[in-house]
Amino acid sequence: MIHRERVSLTLDKNIINSVDATIDGNKVRNRSHAVELLLAKALGEKRVKKAFILAGGKGTRLRPITYEIPKPMVPIQGRPLLEHTIEVLKKYEIRDIIISIGFLGDKIREHFGNGSKFGVKITYVEEKEARGTSGPLLMAKPLLENNHFVMINGDNLFNLDLYDMIRAHFENDAIATIALASVSDPTRYGVAKLKGSKILEFIEKPKIEQAPSNLINAGVYLFSPKIFDYVPDKIFSMIETEVFPKLIADKQFYGYVMGGQWLPAGTPDEYEAAIKEWRGVD
Repeated sequence: MIHRERVSLTLDKNIINSVDATIDGNKVRNRSHAVELLLAKALGEKRVKKAFILAGGKGTRLRPITYEIPKPMVPIQGRPLLEHTIEVLKKYEIRDIIISIGFLGDKIREHFGNGSKFGVKITYVEEKEARGTSGPLLMAKPLLENNHFVMINGDNLFNLDLYDMIRAHFENDAIATIALASVSDPTRYGVAKLKGSKILEFIEKPKIEQAPSNLINAGVYLFSPKIFDYVPDKIFSMIETEVFPKLIADKQFYGYVMGGQWLPAGTPDEYEAAIKEWRGVD
């Protein structure tokens, strides 16, 4: 829980006008909220500085393309998909990146190296065998266990307001917050039922009549170090079916309904749409 104190400030009128220009009544509710957000950003308070990207899958639905190219490396408007993800992270000053690689992982390592030519620091953890979606997280625990961090599925394009998602994560004192995108057909995704910002139910690939909403897992997660209390200590595990239910039971699972673009690229049709519709990082 965040504890606030009332303060009085005397500011230049031009500064006040600039502050007021950020107020939209939604993400920035009023002048006091605007000043708080701007100060927190300037001072680096409640910042997330590390990212963990899942990039080890085989991308079977994109074959034959992914026989020779790992799915996170498929080209989107002339650059690998994963490069666009790194650009989003840089926009929000997240430059310490751990990438989980597996199938054709050497191609990812060869392209990105240590990250220096992209303005980031990259460390790799390598899956010698399939580990699901939370197995790799356990491998990266020594690199992440002392920090809040963002975890990203390496096969989606997204451009959400990470600063605002991070703010919500800390305001809720959350162990886990996931970005949720609204789609017309949720049956191919994990679907969340919300009460306020708390997730009450999460169903993986439900039938349409069983879907509790149209809000689906967008593959961007914020975790506190306490998430490792929920990750199974075994080689293969799935975060959607083995971690999320425990978080829901402990009332520690929150959703953030995102704006901006979210484009999956897991099937040929999705990939084609992503190439055509991606607007890049503004």
